[in-house]
Amino acid sequence: MKTHAQAVVIGGGVIGCSILYHLVKLGWTDVVLLERDELTSGSTWHAAANIHGLHDSTNISRIQHYTMTLYNQLEAETGQSCGVFQPGSLYLAQTEAREHQLRLQAAKAKLYGMKFHEVSRAEAEALHPLVNFDGIRCIMYEPDGGNVDPSGVTAAYAAGARQKGAEIHRFTPVTATEQQSDGSWIVRTPKGDIHTQWVVNAAGLWGREVAALAGIKLPLLPTEHQYFVTETIAEIEAMDRRLPSVADRDGEYYLRQEGKGLLVGAYEKDVRFWAEDGTPQGFGHELFADDLERIEDNMMRAIDRVPAVGEAGIKRVINGPMIWSPDSNVLLGPVPEKQGYFCCNGIIPGFSQSGGMGLMVAQWIIEGEMQYDMFAWDVARFGDWADAKFTKARVGDQYAHRFKIHFPNEERAAGRPVRTRPVYEMQKEMGAVFGLNYGWEHPLYFSKDVPDSAGFTRQPWWDVVGQEARTLRDKAGIIDISNFAKYRVSGPGAEDWLNAVFANRIPREVGRSCLTPLIGKRGGIAGDATVTRLAEDEFWIISSGMAERYQKRFYDAVPLPEGTVFESLTNTWCGFNVAGPKSRELIQRLTNTSLDSPEWPFMRSKRIEIAGVEVTALRVSFTGDLGWELHCRAEDQMALYTALLETGAQLGAVPVGSRALMSLRMEKGYGSWGREYSPEYWPQECGLERLCRTDKSYLNRDAAEANMAKHARETLVLLALDAKDTDASNADATGGEPIFKDGVGIGRVSSGAYGYHVGQSLALAYVKNAAAGDEVEVMVLGRTHRATILEHPPFDPAGTRLRA
Repeated sequence: MKTHAQAVVIGGGVIGCSILYHLVKLGWTDVVLLERDELTSGSTWHAAANIHGLHDSTNISRIQHYTMTLYNQLEAETGQSCGVFQPGSLYLAQTEAREHQLRLQAAKAKLYGMKFHEVSRAEAEALHPLVNFDGIRCIMYEPDGGNVDPSGVTAAYAAGARQKGAEIHRFTPVTATEQQSDGSWIVRTPKGDIHTQWVVNAAGLWGREVAALAGIKLPLLPTEHQYFVTETIAEIEAMDRRLPSVADRDGEYYLRQEGKGLLVGAYEKDVRFWAEDGTPQGFGHELFADDLERIEDNMMRAIDRVPAVGEAGIKRVINGPMIWSPDSNVLLGPVPEKQGYFCCNGIIPGFSQSGGMGLMVAQWIIEGEMQYDMFAWDVARFGDWADAKFTKARVGDQYAHRFKIHFPNEERAAGRPVRTRPVYEMQKEMGAVFGLNYGWEHPLYFSKDVPDSAGFTRQPWWDVVGQEARTLRDKAGIIDISNFAKYRVSGPGAEDWLNAVFANRIPREVGRSCLTPLIGKRGGIAGDATVTRLAEDEFWIISSGMAERYQKRFYDAVPLPEGTVFESLTNTWCGFNVAGPKSRELIQRLTNTSLDSPEWPFMRSKRIEIAGVEVTALRVSFTGDLGWELHCRAEDQMALYTALLETGAQLGAVPVGSRALMSLRMEKGYGSWGREYSPEYWPQECGLERLCRTDKSYLNRDAAEANMAKHARETLVLLALDAKDTDASNADATGGEPIFKDGVGIGRVSSGAYGYHVGQSLALAYVKNAAAGDEVEVMVLGRTHRATILEHPPFDPAGTRLRA
């Protein structure tokens, strides 16, 4: 066995073998995979191994589409059969919401050149004569859907990796992973040790245990999962073709042909957790005892839809373990606190995602970044706050609602609250409805009468949010922005360090602020921040709260000068944005410091006292209106909030939640990280090129300048949707909707909301071959909604109110 390798992959399931294969495919041949038992041990060998391409997330759809097309290529390349069956898949909608979801996916498929389209009942019956289509509103067909052989796919990845020089060692458990002073790792096994720059944890059911060897705690928990295979069904035996699979997610089961019978699987409400304290080391190819009574309700729905299931006997039952993350997405990426340690754990639809996931991992390790923005998979989306209690509650909810639609703006209550601020109980008494942001509870809107709900159409809270937004525009609003990430950089080298990290020139004058991008390895927008100089050697950074752990990787990439300190203030400081035409009057009643523009222009900051509370105040506002951000220590949050609310009430000001904030920033056309700003987009594509200075060096500058020397592939624009269309559908664009012009796909919505003050349904979008004034079609709910590209944002385009 080698003593040195570029990367060591731990885990010989389908994901570990795919990662190994893609590492060698991208040029790293000095790589090793270590498996404690036989390949496919754990969850891989007993998987149902269904494959499908479409997903609510565009980038996950791209990854799944890549995976589906890879298997036949892999067979040809390696000579190893993957057992690929692609008779297609039928997707059934019993509800209006499911129909909206499927029609939106069909529109995306058209935009991205994927195969997914609607079929009539007669066409569906010809494809699958055993299905009873009564009560089905809409049927979509994916011609390339199907299933593969779990062992065959894993063996093919392994063979492809070996052919290019990779080593695979079975029956070689990892006993320790020890990080060295230079950041490299020693991986210890009974057969010898390997020195490597990268440890890749793809250990499946043992992901928690392997992570613990490096002092890492992953939010993962296994559950039992059952499916069964019927005896031979005469109608299938008589056929000379294979039946398409059936995705009846409203029925909460899945079904496909297996041999001459049918395979039926279910995610039942009666969740059974397994190995909560750790996966047994001796576990390998074992199964649990059958317990079909748990999935009886799901089985009966499957029988109603496909009566042949109820007429056939059961040939075998598979009840095996699966390991889940709190949101059922993979935990993927370098651990921000551990150089050279990469996680790929908690994969559920492994055979739909294995190829794309392996490619993403290989790209990140070898090239420094993936080609797609996959923050939805990033291990950094969870922090230490995602403890065992939270993980268990969320995993239980995810399993029991596996086929539930993930609606726009949806907030799930399981496992909450986890982290709260001092004013949480006060806000609750005021009627706050809360959302979750990197573990923190934050107000979405305020109403004692309208509970939260989620759907593709406008929800009951739509009017409540509208009243908040209009009140802020007409008078003033108080928005809790405590979940923004906040950092202090201080010391003699603070300015130099900030200039080396961020693309914009850091302010030289005390009291000035600047907006600045953070540039990714491929030259895209990895983040955006407000940087403020509070003293000669003290600066604040304010950026997206959910990106705090993600962006730590970029901050750590530039060494701090001697005597310079970087510290996070997110946990210990809170904040409020007071905005609107009466915001100056509101704050002025609580402070002796003049807020008039000559003394306090836009994008300036001061340390002042408000109602007896020491505050760091910045004259900025994500609402696009006159306003200030007021940041205070957590112990002062209650006093500051009380004073702002009491004084604000005299002026008609109200507390405002984050949903109204999203509407307000849309009226101004402001982009948001994770939506408009991501590593996929170049500076000039999202309008940030002017903030990337050419007169200084900064992190990944060469990549940014190389991109900016090219023509933009697409451009960020603001759209106004036709009121008749949005009123008729009772829906606005929310993000991901395809955009067409004269029948040709030109882009997609990045985010959208109704602009209550301007009375327009708005959307930010990336488009190509289109310009201001052009009329386009946005596929809201998967159906055509007319829209016009705006030349200027509809609210305060000249910035008069912002700078008043």
